[in-house]
Amino acid sequence: MKIKLLLLGALFALNFSLSAKTFNVLDFGAKGDGATLDTAAIQRAIDAAAGDGGTVLIPRKHTFLVATLDLKGGIDFHLDGELIISTNQSDYASDGVITASNAPNLKITGAGKISGRSLSFMTGYEATNEWWLFKEWRPKMFVLTGCTNLVVRDITFGDAPFWGLHMLGCENVLVDNVTVENRLDVPNCDGIDPDHCRNVEIKNCHLTCGDDAIAIKATRQTNDFGACANIHVHDCVIRTQDAGLKIGTETTSDIHDILFERCKILSSSRGLCIQLRDGGNVFNVTFRDIKFVSRYHSDPWWGRGEAISFTAIPRTVATRLGKLHDIVVENVSGRAENSVRINGTVASRVENVRLKNVSVKLGRWTKYPGGVFDNRPTKVLPPVEAHATDGFNLRFVDKISLENCSVGWEKNCPASFKNSLRAENVTALKMVNFYGNSAAHPLVVP
Repeated sequence: MKIKLLLLGALFALNFSLSAKTFNVLDFGAKGDGATLDTAAIQRAIDAAAGDGGTVLIPRKHTFLVATLDLKGGIDFHLDGELIISTNQSDYASDGVITASNAPNLKITGAGKISGRSLSFMTGYEATNEWWLFKEWRPKMFVLTGCTNLVVRDITFGDAPFWGLHMLGCENVLVDNVTVENRLDVPNCDGIDPDHCRNVEIKNCHLTCGDDAIAIKATRQTNDFGACANIHVHDCVIRTQDAGLKIGTETTSDIHDILFERCKILSSSRGLCIQLRDGGNVFNVTFRDIKFVSRYHSDPWWGRGEAISFTAIPRTVATRLGKLHDIVVENVSGRAENSVRINGTVASRVENVRLKNVSVKLGRWTKYPGGVFDNRPTKVLPPVEAHATDGFNLRFVDKISLENCSVGWEKNCPASFKNSLRAENVTALKMVNFYGNSAAHPLVVP
C-alpha cells in the first residue's frame, strides 16, 4: 500500500523560517504565578505575534493559569514553562483550551507542559467500575480546526479531563515527539485524534491515557470536512486502557490510506482496532511491525482484551453502513486475553484482508470475567456478546489470507478458550503455514 504523504520536513522548512520577533507573555501582563488568570494577557501576545509572524514565548520557571487561548496562523506558540487550565467554565470562550481555526502555518513547540487538572472535572471515583465519574462539562485540551501546515512538536500535556490533541479538518500536519501523560482511570481522555484530516505524520510520541491512544476518525459535523486520508503513524510507545491504534468509531466519511508501523503497545483493551459504525468506507489500511499487549479491564471500558479487533457493525438499525476492505496486518505479535477478531455483518461483509506473520499468545491474567466480545457502540447487536475465545475468529469475511500466522496458549487456559481458528460465513479463506491447535491441546509456538 502506498501512502501519499507529502515530504513534510521540506514543506515545513519552507513555510517556517526563523521568527523575526519573540513576544514574551510576561511583557503583555501575564503574571505566571499559577493563581492569576493569565488568559487575556497571553491572548494579547498571540494577537501581536500574528501580525508579525513571531514567536509567543511561554517562559520557563513560570506557571500560567489559562482558559481558552485562540492561536493564530503564522506564529510559533513556544511553550517552555507550564500552563495549567482553569476549572471555571465561565472563563472559557469555547470547549477547548488551546484552540485555532483556519490558522495556516501554525507551530506549537517547546519542552514545556500543559496540565489539565482532570480530577477537578470529576464528581468522584466509582470503585466498583474502577473509573472517575465526570461532571456535565469538561474542556478538550486542544481543538485545532481547519489548520494547514501545522506542526506540534516536543510538548508534553497530561491529566486531561477530556480529549487531548483533537485536530479537525486539518491538512499537512506533523506531530513529533509529543508526550501525553493522562490518568489511566479517567474516561474519554484520548491522546491524539486526527478527525477528517489529510496528509498527517505522527511519530516518536509517548502516550499514556485511559481512552484511545491514537484514534483516526470522521465525526459527524455540520460542515463537510471531507475524508480522513494519507496518515502515517510510526515509532510511538503507548499505554492505554482502551484501544492502542484505532480507526473509528466515528466513521461518517471515508477513511483511507492509513499506515501504522513500528509501534509498541505496552497495555491496551484492544491492540489494533478498526470500528466501522457509520456510512463512511474504511480501506487501504496497513498495520506492520507492531508489538502489543491487550487485556480485560472493568466493565465500563470498551474492549475485552481483543488482540486485534476489526468490526463492521451498524451503529443503529437505521444506519446504512459503509464497507471495510483492503486491510493488511504484517509482522505483528503480542500477548492478549482475547481473540484476533475480524467481524462483518450480513449487510456489510469485510473484504480483502491479508494477515502475514501475525503471532498471538493467548492467556488469562486479570480478574475480570471473560468469554465475551465487545460490540459497542451498537443498538443492532448485543453490546457485549458471550462468545468462546479462539485464536483467530472470523465472521462475515470475504477474501482473507493467513500467511505464516500462529496461535500459542499460556498454561491453565479457562474452558472458554477453544480453537486456534474459527471461521463462520467466510469465503475465499487462504491459509499458508498456519500454526496452532486447540487450547485443550496446545502446541509450542516456535
